[in-house]
Amino acid sequence: MKLKTILILILLLLVLLYSFTYVPHKLFDIKPENVSKIHIVDGNSGFRFDITSEEEINRIIMNLNKVTFKKGKPSAGYLGYRFDTTIYNIEGKEIKSLIINSSDTLRYNGFFYTPTDLPLEYDFIDALAAELKKDEPL
Repeated sequence: MKLKTILILILLLLVLLYSFTYVPHKLFDIKPENVSKIHIVDGNSGFRFDITSEEEINRIIMNLNKVTFKKGKPSAGYLGYRFDTTIYNIEGKEIKSLIINSSDTLRYNGFFYTPTDLPLEYDFIDALAAELKKDEPL
């Protein structure tokens, strides 16, 4: 009887701890000065590009840092994406990998997340991609 009670308490504690992951919170704490580039693959066209401008990196990273996200459903089994985004540090090592599907949808660590306060910089990234794509040779 005592063992059964302990097992039930442990199970309830695990469920409670897991449920706290669904409370809106900040996902990112990246120092923009530690980022050397952001590599993006446009899932609509396959176009790949790097963002290396300090101003553009700051804008994207500061946006990710400021946004509070609410965890949604698991993203396993979903195909397709808009902007597959990889952030690299100054040593050239990958520090974060995420997918920005729209201004209100992010895929990260196997889950969908939605911003609760600010939109993601989707339109800014989309405009950068369009500008860089038009400069590409055919």
